[in-house]
Amino acid sequence: MTAWDKFLDAFFNAKVMAKYLPDILAGTLLTIELAILIVVSGILAGLLLALVRSLSFRPLNLLIIFVVDLLRSLPPLVIIVLLYFGMPSAGWSPSGFMSTWLSLSLVLMAFSEEIFWAGITSVHKGQWEASRSTGLGFGQTLMNVVLPQALRLTIAPLTNRTIAITKGTALGTVVALHEILGMASSAVSNSYNPSPLILGSAAYLILFIPVVIAARWIEKKYSWKR
Repeated sequence: MTAWDKFLDAFFNAKVMAKYLPDILAGTLLTIELAILIVVSGILAGLLLALVRSLSFRPLNLLIIFVVDLLRSLPPLVIIVLLYFGMPSAGWSPSGFMSTWLSLSLVLMAFSEEIFWAGITSVHKGQWEASRSTGLGFGQTLMNVVLPQALRLTIAPLTNRTIAITKGTALGTVVALHEILGMASSAVSNSYNPSPLILGSAAYLILFIPVVIAARWIEKKYSWKR
């Protein structure tokens, strides 16, 4: 057997790939479900925090800033481990899925809050003053005048951050989550062959390349015209 044959047998073993393909597909479906939950909950929570912060209630703002900075400073893996292994001591035992979802959602919430807040504060003060002078209240000005402009400014950084964090679903392997990487790693252990990792890599590419392309299209479509 030549060196090339050994390479193909080690990383592209068709028999091993065919055997574990259903497991990788099951892991892919779980990854998609988890990623959708993370994106929806993380972005909505971040937007809500940014809107609350715009009320300028100082004690509440300080609390939001503290929580956001804390979550942005901690590695997502640390948060996952703390939830999964630490919460049982407090009487709550989250599953691997729950721990991964909450952890990555909290991290995305923290980053998206800062992105939304930056978008809101970047809208010129004159926009607020002009809107208030027409009789619009604070809430009406925020929701109808400021927020639409702010959201457009946040598209590029928000999509990039969202993609980066949702790829972190692979961290769920440390808490026995059977997503793509978890399934691939298990298959490697059972088959003594790394070919399932190639299948897992292909699954990530198939899953995230369209997301990256869609994000680029969204950025181009909704960005400010220059």
